[in-house]
Amino acid sequence: MNSGIDLQGSFIQSLQQLGIPPEIAKIFWLPLPMVLMVIGAVVGVLVSVWLERKISAAAQQRIGPEFAGPLGVLQPVADGLKLVFKEDIVPAQADNWLFTLGPVLVVIPVILSFLIVPFGQNLLITDLNVGIFLWISLSSIAPIGLLMSGYASNNKYSLLGGLRAAAQSISYEIPLALAVLAVAMMSNSLSTIDIVQQQSGYGILGWNVWRQPVGFLIFWIAALAECERLPFDLPEAEEELVAGYQTEYAGMRFALFYVGSYINLVLSALIVAILYLGGWEFPIPLDSLAGWLGISETTPWLQVVTASLGIIMTVLKAYFLVFIAVLLRWTLPRVRIDQLLNLGWKFLLPVALVNLLLTAGLKLAFPIAFGG
Repeated sequence: MNSGIDLQGSFIQSLQQLGIPPEIAKIFWLPLPMVLMVIGAVVGVLVSVWLERKISAAAQQRIGPEFAGPLGVLQPVADGLKLVFKEDIVPAQADNWLFTLGPVLVVIPVILSFLIVPFGQNLLITDLNVGIFLWISLSSIAPIGLLMSGYASNNKYSLLGGLRAAAQSISYEIPLALAVLAVAMMSNSLSTIDIVQQQSGYGILGWNVWRQPVGFLIFWIAALAECERLPFDLPEAEEELVAGYQTEYAGMRFALFYVGSYINLVLSALIVAILYLGGWEFPIPLDSLAGWLGISETTPWLQVVTASLGIIMTVLKAYFLVFIAVLLRWTLPRVRIDQLLNLGWKFLLPVALVNLLLTAGLKLAFPIAFGG
């Protein structure tokens, strides 16, 4: 059953018990999923920014932020407030409409992608049959906003950054989609819930990372390129393009780029956890653990604990991948633009095609092991 419908029904029923008519209760429900989605995305950004500052400081053997709150946890909030009150400047020769619309096109598709992210068995906004396909479609909209921002700035560095962002996205979108198709083929579904459930039952041994190691590497490399993380941050390379498409932006318009970048990183980490690392599933199946402890699976408190631990497990897997992404930033040098495009078109694309064909062959030969 669609878990989004379950949540909606429970919410409307609770309001009806307070004497609110069903029609009014439905109106109250409509903005709630979007508000929760935005709040969750913003909190994820704040945590990611703090982690990046602290991990980067540790990699460089320094302390990092420590005075804005305990261990500097309020530093991202201070940065956000600074950007909110900073003067918003628009270049005199810029196209005002496109200049404003560009950052919006970058952020909104990423936030909408959280619609299909499950944090547990019954904890997602909507379980679409084409959930992963929707995410791929939405992720291809952001480069349009980047190209639009670079063009509208009327700045040669911004235009080069926008062109690089579009070329980079096109180069890595295809290998990423082929890697996803291999997982969807094994799961017989594009639903994120079905993909996680297909990995359940055997603990860590049932995760797709063991059946799709090549696909996992392709997806992770392509996801880093889509997020423009080092060593693939060519669209905003400071040494070459000042700040790329962000050069002429300030205030809240720049904040949208900043927030969108980190939301995309967290989202990509969550998608990797769902596709390859079992989502909310534990390394040891909780059903087996409850059986060993003599606890009935229908115990109410056990279901609450299982749901809570599922959320924690999903978030831990995602932030472990964020940790890896931050470490790569301070480990690998930036590649050249020709190396970046060669890696996408001449290496990842053919390897992803071979991986997809190999997955299809193995599924026919070993249907039980590969989801036949």
